[in-house]
Amino acid sequence: MSTFMLKSKSVGFTPVNNVFIEKYMPQARGEFIKTYLLMLKHNVCGELGVSSSILASSLNLLESDIMNALNYWNEQGVIKLTQIDKMGNFNVEFLELSEEPSIPVKQVDLLEALDSNSTKDMLKDIEVLLARPLSPNEMSIYLGWQRDFGFSSELILILIEYCISKGKSDSRYIEKVALSWHDLKITTVEQAQNLIKKTEDKWINIRKILTYLGINNTDIMKPQQDLIEKWLLIYKFPTEIISKACDICFERLNRADFKYIDGILTNWNKNNIRTLEDIVTKDVKTTKSPRNSNYQKSYNNSNEKNSLKFNNFEPREYDYDSLEKKLLGWDNDD
Repeated sequence: MSTFMLKSKSVGFTPVNNVFIEKYMPQARGEFIKTYLLMLKHNVCGELGVSSSILASSLNLLESDIMNALNYWNEQGVIKLTQIDKMGNFNVEFLELSEEPSIPVKQVDLLEALDSNSTKDMLKDIEVLLARPLSPNEMSIYLGWQRDFGFSSELILILIEYCISKGKSDSRYIEKVALSWHDLKITTVEQAQNLIKKTEDKWINIRKILTYLGINNTDIMKPQQDLIEKWLLIYKFPTEIISKACDICFERLNRADFKYIDGILTNWNKNNIRTLEDIVTKDVKTTKSPRNSNYQKSYNNSNEKNSLKFNNFEPREYDYDSLEKKLLGWDNDD
């Protein structure tokens, strides 16, 4: 029996799934994409592991940026990030990427549908909004919403216009919004307008908080968005209270930390602190608490003892005129 030893050789390139390029890359932040590609390169090369400091140094990023990127891709289902221990070590597994099935739509007879002037007008208006011609598949999808979801032409136009206003004009995003509206049982223009207003009001407050924290990019990670929504929608804190919690975080940590801010606001919510006056009252009570009073009393007693010890010391008496003469040599009469 013979044994054949093979010498492996690096292929010199990193294969990237087209699904990642077409589906996940357009919506991701630049540093997230760079982190994914570099991690993929280390994985393809068969390396056992790589530290966050090496990744950060290679990409000219912070280690926290690396962690944010990996958390983002984990939430997107691109990788599986599993914590190994409490020392900050993780297993990273690159998952198989596949196209998500589109919203199921029965085949529409386009020739028959296009005989209707209202249908042709709606499709033309959509093309104007998207600034491009529609494919037959897209036409079938939009017409299918009318039949399967009960969407009117006006509702479909509002939906697409809303997506475009958010900078999202790709068909996959528009389909996801349509499916969410269907799940929420949105069937009228009035219901859609109320939903859009509610969503926009929420995002106005979210952007205020992000701006206050010095974060200009509104494409925040899902965990951070969930925290801000909890502060606004569950705790129902006004933005001025959230800003105050941010101020305290900055004063204590000299940086923005969402978990630290969440801890402050959770404590305030638990203690029914709802206004700036409540915060001031709480601070006054904390200052006058028995613990602080005992500390101050102990501090004063300690100072008194030290003062008494010093006062009990008997200073020596010196004849300064005699000392001056000795220093100048005037003490000799000859």
